[in-house]
Amino acid sequence: MKKISVIVIDDSALVRKLLTEILNSDPELEVVATAGDPYQARDKIKQFNPDVLTLDVEMPKMDGVTFLRNLMRLRPMPVVMVSTLTEKGAQITLEAMALGAFDFVEKPKLDLSQTLSSYSEEIISKIKAAAGVQPQQLTTKAMLEVEERLTADAVIAKSTKNIPLKTTEKIVAIGASTGGTEAIKTVLCALPANAPGIVITQHIPASFSAPFAERVNKMSALNVSQAIDGEQILPGHAYIAPGDKHLLVERSGARYYCRLNDGPAVSRHKPSVDVLFRSIAQNVGANAIGVMLTGMGDDGARGMLEMRENGASNMVQDEKSSVVWGMPGAAYKLGAAELMLPLDKIAQEIMKQGR
Repeated sequence: MKKISVIVIDDSALVRKLLTEILNSDPELEVVATAGDPYQARDKIKQFNPDVLTLDVEMPKMDGVTFLRNLMRLRPMPVVMVSTLTEKGAQITLEAMALGAFDFVEKPKLDLSQTLSSYSEEIISKIKAAAGVQPQQLTTKAMLEVEERLTADAVIAKSTKNIPLKTTEKIVAIGASTGGTEAIKTVLCALPANAPGIVITQHIPASFSAPFAERVNKMSALNVSQAIDGEQILPGHAYIAPGDKHLLVERSGARYYCRLNDGPAVSRHKPSVDVLFRSIAQNVGANAIGVMLTGMGDDGARGMLEMRENGASNMVQDEKSSVVWGMPGAAYKLGAAELMLPLDKIAQEIMKQGR
């Protein structure tokens, strides 16, 4: 079986070394070359014709976004951005995603060696997904010991209490991961200012969630913001989970509120879509509209099924328009959604269900 060939582009020799070691540790991947700047990268790409690139955001001679813009115009190929956890890094990475980058991984400034190694599973999975290969299920004893896969029970117990009666006010709950930042932007920008209140869990680092919300807010007719604990969910507003907290929805009387939770990762994610969707199932019931967008893995599938069992109307993004049809595919195969739609039809269906 031919290995997935990768070129690592980063101005830091240490990062190039660490990423090379991480990727070469997987039998399906091979780093065929590294480059310290975009000009070296250009020559290496011509020489090795790789399947995937990892690309640093901030580099000498030419920044990563400028290089990516040129690359996508002249020779489109899968690119995974490697970005520092800073506000500037977040803004640039979001711009890169808009230009066609497949996904991104974190490059913290401190404890680089230890922290990058802890993200090895995520990095390997994203490279494989970028190459069009289904990420292999990691079943090594070491991985299982490092990270136990918890369910939503770790944050919110499954309730048997009465489900809220159906009312005229709707709440839309959206879950997404890989490719989700652009998919969420597409949906929110297609919704009118009188759309129902929307809560969103996107797998995203903590320093990226606020800049992401600000960026979409400038483009959308909705008021888009990072969710704040205790704030009321209002029509015409969208609330995005912070990148390091679970977002839940609570009901008090006829009103709905955002609740943030600092509990453990669920399905290896924090925020977790399963946590949001379970809270919606229990506190919103038939007043909810569930939407699952592009994403790797199956986080949210079980929560969406609970939503449907409690009367919610659910839809998933179709495979053709998804960057990765993991999360929407898992939900659909589980019977958690009635509808499967292309991305450009989802906003219209939200408004139809909302009426």
